[in-house]
Amino acid sequence: MTRLLLIRHGESQANREGFFAGQTDVPLEEKGLFQARMTADFIVSSYTADKVYASDLRRAYDTGKAVADRLGLEAIPDSRLREIYAGKWQGRKFTDIIAQYSSDYQAWLTDIGNCVCTEGESVAQLGSRVLEALTDIARANPEKTVVIATHATPIRVLQCLLGGHSLDHMKDIPWVSNASVTELTYNEGIWKLEKIGQDSHLSDLKTTFPANV
Repeated sequence: MTRLLLIRHGESQANREGFFAGQTDVPLEEKGLFQARMTADFIVSSYTADKVYASDLRRAYDTGKAVADRLGLEAIPDSRLREIYAGKWQGRKFTDIIAQYSSDYQAWLTDIGNCVCTEGESVAQLGSRVLEALTDIARANPEKTVVIATHATPIRVLQCLLGGHSLDHMKDIPWVSNASVTELTYNEGIWKLEKIGQDSHLSDLKTTFPANV
């Protein structure tokens, strides 16, 4: 059995300033760096981790690196773990997206699993690439515990797919908070969701998406 610990990155510039990052390479805020270190401490105290992978976007990579540094390991980048490619929405304020791409963004808000970002990636495409990455990582690390630093939408779509649901159900799954830890296991092709969005270690530094995301 392989155990995978999915970390959503710490609070980023996009989170702080209220714009849709997608694959725009924005940094962590100071709070996000501190959240990442707190999550590294939580993982060290709660698990015995053997390896660390991360999206190659800075906000996730630096979150993963905080854990890797704490463990004396390398953070291995994998572009398949990136956030959704959001096309015309990337780098735009949420209020601007709602005004200019109202029909497409309304689908994001009300039926995210079946959404396609305007001139960007669909959530279904995102789910396929992230699940492929996780499966490859799990198969390459049998009987190990692996940390994976990624993003909010990958974790949300994985909860849906690995929970045995169609993407129609994804709208009913809440976002996990920044620097939270979601635990999965993989055993001979079978996935199991163990713990979702562990964030009590963040105490009053917990941060979440606003209602218009």
